[in-house]
Amino acid sequence: MKKQLRLVARTIAVGALVCLAACGSGSSPPEQSVARAMQQSLRGRLTTLWMSAQTIQMAAPAPTGRGWDKDMDSVAIGDMKTAWVAARSAYEHVEGATAPVYPDLDTSLDARYDDFLSTLGAGGDSDLFDDQGVRGMHAIERILYADVTPASVVAFEKTLPGYVAAAWPATEAQAAEFKNELCARLVSDAKKLLDLWTPANIDVSGAFQGLIGLVNEQQEKVNKAATGEEESRYSQHTMLDLRDNLDGTTTIYKLFQPWLDSKPASGDLPAGSMVDASIIAGLGGLGTIYDMVQGDAIPQPPATWSAEMPSAADLATPFGMLYEQIHAAVDPSQPDSIVSRMNEGAQLLGIPGFQ
Repeated sequence: MKKQLRLVARTIAVGALVCLAACGSGSSPPEQSVARAMQQSLRGRLTTLWMSAQTIQMAAPAPTGRGWDKDMDSVAIGDMKTAWVAARSAYEHVEGATAPVYPDLDTSLDARYDDFLSTLGAGGDSDLFDDQGVRGMHAIERILYADVTPASVVAFEKTLPGYVAAAWPATEAQAAEFKNELCARLVSDAKKLLDLWTPANIDVSGAFQGLIGLVNEQQEKVNKAATGEEESRYSQHTMLDLRDNLDGTTTIYKLFQPWLDSKPASGDLPAGSMVDASIIAGLGGLGTIYDMVQGDAIPQPPATWSAEMPSAADLATPFGMLYEQIHAAVDPSQPDSIVSRMNEGAQLLGIPGFQ
């Protein structure tokens, strides 16, 4: 789980949960309509996450007397990678709404290796194949793609207290642990999230805040790519993460449109329909930026890159142009950015904005 959405999660009051049991037979308040629509809209993605996690576990080799073998297990490893990408895509489509509501599950499903080590301390996690300590999608990714992890990622992780090099299971016992513990935990967590995702448990206010936080977080994703800290860094799928985040955010945001469009201008705020039009235009523009990048990986940052003071030459590279365009589109300090417009929408809806 990323830092921005964790901050959003901390702002959600327990008493803000939507309870549909109190509804009468007449028209429902807007929050309850959004909660119903959100449950129905995201359930398919959550089901895909759970089913893909099951596929990863079923495909995981469990050989007798050995660990994984590049040749003998090539089909199984390929099947696991395909299922991992499907699980990852499904989660990136829903995390803006689900992570603030279920932050502990989000951590278990989606935290990075360095996130876990920051809480485990210098002792780290000496057993990367079990279901304790480092776990979730990126723990599986780190093992699954250990043979193709970029050198920059390895160099970054070697600086972390408690670092243990990633590797495929080398023994029968490690292969069994990977299949029956680490992968099984992903299946269990995905199923738990699916089962909990009911209208009665959906915090509509927190979900909207989460969407704003996820848009703002697009900056962090591209920032970290320059230091080997990016999210799907072992498989080099972070550009796909960005696209899936944006697609999921747009889909969920549209569930709020009728409610926002019904709001008149208030004080210095324009009418909800005008704010909505600006948000949709901004999300579409960001999508155009992402479409200009080919492939699933973020463009390679130049060796001289500095996020604090990027040179004109570095900003002219494909990575630099992507970096600059994303920051311009989502920077909350800019009044016309997507984050600023979504904060305006939150104000009109009576929802705390993203800080």
